[in-house]
Amino acid sequence: MAQGSVLQGSVLIVGAGHAGFQVAASLRQHGFSEPIRMLNDEAHLPYQRPPLSKAYLKGGGAPDSLMFRPEKFYRDQNIELIADRAAAIERGGHKLRLASGASLDYGHLVLATGARNRLLDIPNANLEDVRYLRILDDSEALRRQLSSGRRVVVIGAGFIGLEFAATARAKGLEVDVLELGTRVMARAVTAEISEFFQARHTAAGIRLHLGVQATSIESSGAKVIGVSLSDGRHIPADLVVVGVGVLPNVELAAEAGLPVAAGIIVNEHLLTADPDISAIGDCALFASPRFGAPLRLESVQNATDHARCVAARLTGDAKAYDGLPWFWSDQGPDKLQIAGLTTGYDQVVVRGDREQGAFSAFCYKSGTLVGIESINRAGDHMFGRRLLAAGGSITPEQAADSGFDLKTALR
Repeated sequence: MAQGSVLQGSVLIVGAGHAGFQVAASLRQHGFSEPIRMLNDEAHLPYQRPPLSKAYLKGGGAPDSLMFRPEKFYRDQNIELIADRAAAIERGGHKLRLASGASLDYGHLVLATGARNRLLDIPNANLEDVRYLRILDDSEALRRQLSSGRRVVVIGAGFIGLEFAATARAKGLEVDVLELGTRVMARAVTAEISEFFQARHTAAGIRLHLGVQATSIESSGAKVIGVSLSDGRHIPADLVVVGVGVLPNVELAAEAGLPVAAGIIVNEHLLTADPDISAIGDCALFASPRFGAPLRLESVQNATDHARCVAARLTGDAKAYDGLPWFWSDQGPDKLQIAGLTTGYDQVVVRGDREQGAFSAFCYKSGTLVGIESINRAGDHMFGRRLLAAGGSITPEQAADSGFDLKTALR
């Protein structure tokens, strides 16, 4: 299929998360009339994932409240949902073999295979009360356990771990969080943001243990009774929740001979080495003209923007993917929002009031703004998204000046 031409043939999508759903919906919005099939290996209609560690975990709503669209949408849009799992790609024959033994033809294959939890590799990590949080069934199980549990140990102080910890504490559980790093969310945010959240979680009664790791889960038969730490301590628990990162699901692509590294390798148009196969979302390691280096991002924005880019290409409007990354995390009463990529910064300017819990960290590299991390300052976040998407910047002195009107930089 040449760039700029309209695909003549069916689209088969492997994965029904944010990326998979959006590419199907966007294809129909662009007037694509060929068959669309979407492979879904969960026993639910395609659903939103962010609430799983936040509002839904707190007990808000039934599973239907998470669904992107009701079942009628897929019938009306002629999008066929197939409950099965991909087993192998036969690139020469344009076929996808399924775990059930069936096979499906495709004109274009979209791999939206996502990522899976990195598993804990210590004694007793396979006990029933050692839980992960990635899919709806995980959140359902944890909702039930939060209503009966008393003490929980969270392993990992990233976004998911801290979101869960805040929810569990709000529901009255005793909460300990273990983190190998010296500060929370160290790989994702500046020290200024880490310090704020450490203070907030501590004030809420969450015990943070930094610079330590779990060495074993202690049990009484099949029941979790605690966690042993690398410094010799033992923390009692009846539930352990693990959030130590994810691994991209690249095996299907790799076994088909497609290049993979820290993700399925795609170009700036999100195409793999096979012109009839795209990869999008959490599983894709994409060439980024904006950042001049390959990126793999785990965010709803990245997944949905990738999907829209591929849908546009398949319907004749091929453009290089150039989306600006943005992220968010709700932890207790506080909302963290990030615009841009703040890795590699060499200067941080704080704007706002840390004491009042409403401030932003403006991150600079060689004097150029590369990202903004905001706590309870949605205006700064939206400013950052608009400015950075347009390739703009403001000076560190302007960011530090509370009297400087950010809107003037957008004119």
